[in-house]
Amino acid sequence: MNEDRERAWRASRETKLETIPNCEACAKPTAEEVRGWAQSFDKLMKSPAGRNVFREFLRTEYSEENMLFWLACEELKGECNKHSIDEKARVIYEDYISILSPKEVSLDSRVREVINRKMQEPSSHTFDDAQLQIYTLMHRDSYPRFLNSAIYKALLQSVSRAASEA
Repeated sequence: MNEDRERAWRASRETKLETIPNCEACAKPTAEEVRGWAQSFDKLMKSPAGRNVFREFLRTEYSEENMLFWLACEELKGECNKHSIDEKARVIYEDYISILSPKEVSLDSRVREVINRKMQEPSSHTFDDAQLQIYTLMHRDSYPRFLNSAIYKALLQSVSRAASEA
């Protein structure tokens, strides 16, 4: 019986993961918006276009899982249905917290222990501490490199050129 439930859960999880688009749908950012990303990590993360470009950069650094985890936590926070919360929390745990996952995010042992306790009765805020830790890691570690990256500089040059031609 348990094996059947596990098999069904994994099948539904794989189907759901396949339907997640590679990037968020968004309009092309303006030159002002792109320049704003250099002023504040929060501005970058509040912008769907900013998250897409930053995610593209993270992929080049082999740390895209940080953004994927952060986005999954944001989606979980918007969930109200108890069954959906349980399912999404388990998927997030399996994909990003489990030491067996190839997409495991880097968390300290205190946060891992808190998550393990909270997973007994998951809520939409089960991963809040971990999400903050990953957000802080991206802000302090990846964001400064992003601002100096060819990806960001090329986009900034492209939107600036387009704005001056308009």
